[in-house]
Amino acid sequence: MRKSLVATAALGLALATAPAYAAPARKPNVIVILADDLGYGDTGVYGSTFVKTPNIDALAADGVRFTQGYVSHPVCAPSRAALLTGRYQTRFGYEFNPVGRDRTSGVSLDETFIGEVMQKAGYRTGMVGKWHLGESGGYHPVARGFDEFFGTTAGANAFIIDTKPGDEFHTPRGAEGSYGTVEGGAGLGDGPEIEQMVRLRERAPITRGREVVEVKEYLTDAFTDEAVRFIGANKDKPFFLYLSHTTPHTPLQAPAKYIDRYRHIENKGQRVYAAMVSSLDDSVGAVRAKLKAEGLEKDTLIILLSDNGCAGYIGDACTNAPLNGYKGMHLDGGVRVPFIMTWPGHLAPKVETRVISSLDIAPTAAALAGATMPKGSDGVNLVPYLTGKKTGAPHTALYWRSGVNFAIRDGDWKMWMINRAEPSEVASNAARVTPEGVKAELSPRGHFVMLYDLKADPGETTNLAATRPDVVAKLKARIEAWDKGNVPPQWTSMRQSVREVEGELVKLYP
Repeated sequence: MRKSLVATAALGLALATAPAYAAPARKPNVIVILADDLGYGDTGVYGSTFVKTPNIDALAADGVRFTQGYVSHPVCAPSRAALLTGRYQTRFGYEFNPVGRDRTSGVSLDETFIGEVMQKAGYRTGMVGKWHLGESGGYHPVARGFDEFFGTTAGANAFIIDTKPGDEFHTPRGAEGSYGTVEGGAGLGDGPEIEQMVRLRERAPITRGREVVEVKEYLTDAFTDEAVRFIGANKDKPFFLYLSHTTPHTPLQAPAKYIDRYRHIENKGQRVYAAMVSSLDDSVGAVRAKLKAEGLEKDTLIILLSDNGCAGYIGDACTNAPLNGYKGMHLDGGVRVPFIMTWPGHLAPKVETRVISSLDIAPTAAALAGATMPKGSDGVNLVPYLTGKKTGAPHTALYWRSGVNFAIRDGDWKMWMINRAEPSEVASNAARVTPEGVKAELSPRGHFVMLYDLKADPGETTNLAATRPDVVAKLKARIEAWDKGNVPPQWTSMRQSVREVEGELVKLYP
């Protein structure tokens, strides 16, 4: 009996002194912050000399800053479709912006969005900001894997409705009639700016779920507040947040509290655009501050990028320097973007020069959630490459298609095959709106081919196509093989713009 009592006592002491059972660490939260038309050179950490972005700079200093991060398309909607599915948008026909169409369709319902993957893995999912991937029925964000939605389903929206002294608008010359408002809408020059903004908001309302709500504050601030609220409401469970800002997309508008930081800039376009980027930077700061306040910094991966390069139609207000080209083009200025990943305690701060893609975001998030992407994913989980568990290049090549235009990045080679325009056509910074059903047809004069060695010529200034026909032939063969896995576009491009590139008239299909 005595031995039994001693043994029992010893066991009790052992249990009392043994360490408590360590519950498994929570799955990491994932936040994707997407800017709209942010130029490669428009933040401090990527080289801006006058746009002040202390929060974005700090995000980069604390994480991985990619110098060769690409998106899959140089315009909004197709780029977003690929980001959220991890598949080239040409795999399912979401090849062009849904300009001026009815709102009863969107990304094919056969496609799986990352929100759905994260939901099934036990995550609370939230989407804040710009959707642009379908509006009605099963195409709405709440039907594509997001438990919560606050934002606009359209391609653009007004930032300011209720103006105050010091608020500024800027109407760029040129293509504002096509680009300045919601897709297919009238430009700002057609009437008083405030009236235009009211009509824009009426055509593209802000909704919570599917219910229209009134938003009077600056739109970027409203989206930021909603993101912060979502983090606080879901701090005790793993969450996936897609914060898809509309800034600094047109219309260019900013309130006095951001404009005041740049009163010294005489160029009005640059002043207003810089103020808009500052609102994005403040948003990044607010999100990180909330994570810190809730003790979630080390439990959260943040990914920041832009959906494409900045737009040439806003003139010198923005810059993709040192890259060549703009939104709508397959030059690097259209498809290489600011790209940052931060996960304190898990990813060592560094500058990463390997080529990566927005296609990698969905597979990376899924892997962290312990889930798998559906078959056919074109992206990869980047974490093993960033922690050293995997070496080499995440991608051997990246591809682009827009109608009959193609591009490829293969190692240091970059090739763009673009349709020649007819001699009778006139180059314009504006995109000509074409009727539904007018397909992109290859000119009898064929493609104009541009080949660049990005290692020696990152600005894509010296076309080597004529002197390296062997490389052109090899890359054409790779494009043809890749294109066999694509499908026809769901609809035709309604913006076929003629530009002059290297002295050649060429046609873009944004």
